Amino acid sequence: MSTVITLSHGQLRERFAELAETPAILKAFDFARARMSPVLFNHVTRSWIFAAKIGARRAEPFDAEIVAVTTLLHDMGFTPHGEGPHRFEVNGANLARAFVRDLGFDDRRAQLVWDGIALHATHSISLFKETEVALSSRGIGVDFGTADYAILGPIEIAAVVSAVPRLDMKRAFAACALHLAETKPETTYDTFIRDFGERYVPGYAAPSWVDAIAAGPYTE
Repeated sequence: MSTVITLSHGQLRERFAELAETPAILKAFDFARARMSPVLFNHVTRSWIFAAKIGARRAEPFDAEIVAVTTLLHDMGFTPHGEGPHRFEVNGANLARAFVRDLGFDDRRAQLVWDGIALHATHSISLFKETEVALSSRGIGVDFGTADYAILGPIEIAAVVSAVPRLDMKRAFAACALHLAETKPETTYDTFIRDFGERYVPGYAAPSWVDAIAAGPYTE
C-alpha cells in the first residue's frame, strides 16, 4: 500500500469533478501537504472531497473556496506548525485565519474559516452555523463514519479511499489524540480528546463543572 497520496491536485480534480480550483485552494493544498504527516494529509484531503460531494447534492449555494481551505487546514493544530496554548482546534483555526488573511480574504470569509476549524469536532454547534461551516464539519465527519457516510454510500466512499488511502487512520489519529492528552491535558478537557485521556492515560483527571460551580464565589 502506498504511504503517501500519489495524486496531484489536478489529478484529484480529474477523478472528483466536485472539487473546485482557485489559487487559494492550491496554496492551502500545498501548505497542508508540506506540513502534515501523510496520514493527516490524506485525512484532510478526503474530508475536502467528502464535503464537496455533500455540497454538490445540496440545492443551497456555498463558497467552495471556504470549504476547501477549511477542510484542508482543519488539523493543523495536530502539527508542530499549529502548536499553541489552546485546544488544538483553536490553535489550528488561528493559523488558518492568518493564512487566508495573507491571501486577501476579507474579515467575514476569514472568520468562516476560523469557525469551521474551531468548531469542526463540535457538531452540536457547527451543524447549525453558516453553510460553509456546517458543510466542512460534515465532510470531516464522514471520514469517521458519521451519519453523512450513508448519504454518499460505500461505493462512492471506496472510490475516495482508493484515491487517497487511509494509511492506518484509526490508529494514527488515536495516537495524535493521546499525545495531546498526555502532554497538554489542560487543552483537552472540553474536547473529544478527553475521552481518549480518560480511557487510556493513567492519571488523566479532567476537572468537573459540578465542582467549579459549587465552589464559585457566591453564597447562593
